[in-house]
Amino acid sequence: MKLGVALQSALEALAANPLRSFLTMFGIMIGVASVMAMMAISEGAANQVDAQISSLGANNLTIRPGSSMRGGRSSGAASRTPLSENEIEELKNEPYALAVSARNNGSVTVVAGEMNWVTSLEGVNTDYFVSQSLKAVEGRLFDEREQTAGAAYAVIGKTIVENLFNGTNPIGQRIRVNNVPIEIIGVLESKGTSNFGRDRDDVVIIPITTARNRILGSHPTVAKDVSSIEVSVREGYDMTEVQELIEEKLRDLRHIRPGAEDDFRVFNIADFIRARSSTQATFGVLLAFTAAVSLIVGGVGVMNIMLVSVTERTREIGLRMAIGARKVDILGQFLIEAIALCLIGGLIGSALGVGAAELAAKLGDFPVNISVPIAIIAIGASVFIGLFFGFFPARRAAQLNPIEALRHD
Repeated sequence: MKLGVALQSALEALAANPLRSFLTMFGIMIGVASVMAMMAISEGAANQVDAQISSLGANNLTIRPGSSMRGGRSSGAASRTPLSENEIEELKNEPYALAVSARNNGSVTVVAGEMNWVTSLEGVNTDYFVSQSLKAVEGRLFDEREQTAGAAYAVIGKTIVENLFNGTNPIGQRIRVNNVPIEIIGVLESKGTSNFGRDRDDVVIIPITTARNRILGSHPTVAKDVSSIEVSVREGYDMTEVQELIEEKLRDLRHIRPGAEDDFRVFNIADFIRARSSTQATFGVLLAFTAAVSLIVGGVGVMNIMLVSVTERTREIGLRMAIGARKVDILGQFLIEAIALCLIGGLIGSALGVGAAELAAKLGDFPVNISVPIAIIAIGASVFIGLFFGFFPARRAAQLNPIEALRHD
């Protein structure tokens, strides 16, 4: 039997019982829609993680002060002796250091004209722009001379521009940061939302000297303290080995005795995000397993209906065999019917999966990535289900004795 004739026969058989065909396809539709939605969300999350690591810098290590213990109770992170710019200068001399950036941060109120906005203030040195891959899309970034002099300059994120300047060009205008006048010299390239849900465009960045001396204040015992240090590692160095070298260096600089607890912590942000991504991937596997179960259940439904169809059409099968149809023709006819049933269900399920993924993106703020390979995999899975679960009914039809089939009531 030619493929075109077999396909036409299969479609006619499906059209003869539209409600039964639809209910049979329903399981396939749900399964394929689940596969589509889960893969789109999973791939979108993976792409988001890659983007986060890229924006943070996959070669970055962050150093923060540790927590102190008082009366057996922790005083919280960064409650021990702060880091200092002297330690930054020492780390800059290490061969693995591409950039060593300082950072003091805090929450401030920014006023521009009659508008005000509570935002995050970052006091940094110029290496911070290198370690965080920050660029100015308007104006410029402050230089090392201006940083050392404590110039009253700022570069701001696009969220600040939208909320304080209604999207107009703010270059050259002045804002008041906790009542300290600061001139805007640049607008940062948009970074979007971080993997932790923070708006990275909602920020004002100024020289660390200006932040320390005029806005955020200084630690009473350290003249040049910093909240954290970011070390960008040169290519070719192993991040774990560099982390150990930094810990050894800081223990020496801070005169920590062997065996004593460190009063600082070194974090590999990329590893942390990858660990979080691994958790998401595990959750995605569980969801994919659920989707696969839906497909299998749908396949069992297809096999059941095809067996019923074989029983109902036994005389038709016997008549076809009597006029010359071969076993392979009968096998192909019912196999194509099962595949057509699953393929139509798969196409409808793919459309539902796209809609479900888009809805999840809007309601749950999930990143999604709907691509052609995902659609091909989902539809291919439905075809495989039709082939696998349709083979037994088709084989049963092909094995019928034509004489007994013609006698069937």
